[in-house]
Amino acid sequence: MTTGHYRSNLRDIQFNLFEVLDIARTSLGKPPFGAIDAETAGDILVGLEEFVQQSFASCFVAGDREGLQFDGKGNVTLPTGFKAALDAFYAGGWNKLELPEHLGGYGAPPSVAWAAFELMAGANPAITFYLLGNFMAKVVDELGTDDQKARYLKAMIDGNWGGTMVLTEPDAGSDVGAGLTRATHVEGDEYLLEGVKRFITNGDFDHPANIVHMVLARPEGAKPGTKGLSMFIVPKFWVEADGSLGARNGAVVTNIEHKMGINGSATCELTLGAETPCRGLLLGGVHDGIAQMFHVIEYARMGVGTKSMATLSTAYLNALAYTKERKQGADLARASDKTAPRVEIIRHPDVRRMLMLQKAFAEGLRALVLWTAHIQDQVFLLGGHGKAEADAMDRLNDLLLPLIKGYSSEKVYELLSVSLQCFGGSGYCQDYPIEQYIRDQKIDSLYEGTTHIQALDLFFRKIARDQGKTLQRLLGQIMATCAELPAELAAEKAALEKAHNEVGAIMMAMMGHVMKGGDGVYHVGVQGNRILFALAELVIGWRLVVNAAVALGKQADAKGDDVAFYAGKVAAARFYCGQILPGIGLARRLVEASELSLMSVDDAAF
Repeated sequence: MTTGHYRSNLRDIQFNLFEVLDIARTSLGKPPFGAIDAETAGDILVGLEEFVQQSFASCFVAGDREGLQFDGKGNVTLPTGFKAALDAFYAGGWNKLELPEHLGGYGAPPSVAWAAFELMAGANPAITFYLLGNFMAKVVDELGTDDQKARYLKAMIDGNWGGTMVLTEPDAGSDVGAGLTRATHVEGDEYLLEGVKRFITNGDFDHPANIVHMVLARPEGAKPGTKGLSMFIVPKFWVEADGSLGARNGAVVTNIEHKMGINGSATCELTLGAETPCRGLLLGGVHDGIAQMFHVIEYARMGVGTKSMATLSTAYLNALAYTKERKQGADLARASDKTAPRVEIIRHPDVRRMLMLQKAFAEGLRALVLWTAHIQDQVFLLGGHGKAEADAMDRLNDLLLPLIKGYSSEKVYELLSVSLQCFGGSGYCQDYPIEQYIRDQKIDSLYEGTTHIQALDLFFRKIARDQGKTLQRLLGQIMATCAELPAELAAEKAALEKAHNEVGAIMMAMMGHVMKGGDGVYHVGVQGNRILFALAELVIGWRLVVNAAVALGKQADAKGDDVAFYAGKVAAARFYCGQILPGIGLARRLVEASELSLMSVDDAAF
């Protein structure tokens, strides 16, 4: 169903959830997901797809062209249609999907919730980001004191309040530990905050009655760096002990950024305690800010990667539709024949290459996202943190997040150029949505940790810190799949096995550099993105081959549109294994030959 720019791929979402991951058996109907069965989950996604097409996608263009209004007094006005879309979202109860049952929600597992997020972010990412308050309620529920829960939870959920994560400062940027925002103790869990924060997504907007900012600040006397930061609940309007609203708090938007894209999302400068005291509550009554904020950061990173994937998917499907209609040129084999009929451009070899490149990555990234979401299901089903197997699954999830956020955001920006190319000159014009997709998506490689921050996080925190145990577990799963592949996928099996070995060699080479000490760590700086990309491409290839194996098993009984759908899954895996996985071999050679002459080049030479 398509009523605007957005072309969803609900069939592929369903394939991943119900045919590959088999969530009806592995996730649904079990505590804490006992309230949702497969039929209900399927109906929810069908209904949500229809909803976002009608409400979110319809104001996608208006958000970009009209943008936001800022009155200079701390108040931001949303573009036309945004408030109506948000009203419809909450009126339909869609916010309840990811909320647990004890908070009045449906208790959907992460696999279903992230599938829903794809639909929303693909239709209108700017509006989707205004929904963060829903997740912040879960953070308060998990980490807050009993008094904080009593004060905030009912009001946040029933009032559909907004929410933000407040880390970045003008002079600190990604170096969060260099933040200067101060927190002065008043009494109990109440503090006064002073400082300036920047790049705060949706720091103000004129829809909710209140906005809850989750702010990192340094209490007086706290140690330097990230370890000295604490996390505070800072509302736009003060919340009294009974949950009622008090006076306007001193957390005020003093500027909004004028950006390259995603113009419907308010990116704000937030000034704390300048003219009015800024009051906040120490979250959970404990000074553990960076660990607490990572609950939000990890959610945001998953969201950013999913947004990128969703954008590539709709861009590809728009390009596909155009290439099936646009006639230009004769078939290449008859190019010299002036009487040859003009053909749809999908018949041209290079256009077909571009389309399959987009298809393979759009579907491969979706498979990666939903498989990771399924791992998150298992963390809950295995008893959560503190249980050995659940903790192992959680570490696997942590390992995959840099791939989803870092690789997806970089690769999608590259491939959106390919989407535009399919349209020729028309793609550069506002007649089609691709130019806005490109502008809206570029931010994904920048916020919630730039790509190289993701690469350093992957190598040092997710691989080296546990001596490669989680990585080895992942690589073992890939080899186990190879051992079970049908004969029809023999070439894909060989490509996966070779790529698996190349990635192993990349990791060994880099560990060798680091173990030498001294400036050996610079090799990670020089090669880090290449390492991230190589691992991501291996895992994506693996998930595509898994999907192809499932599709092969379904082909004999396929009917109607499913015949072509399953054939497409096999074709995408074959293209990827033949055209993308061999590139990991080049990455290996470059990593093994890593040298540091770049570090000795005089700055003036640049």
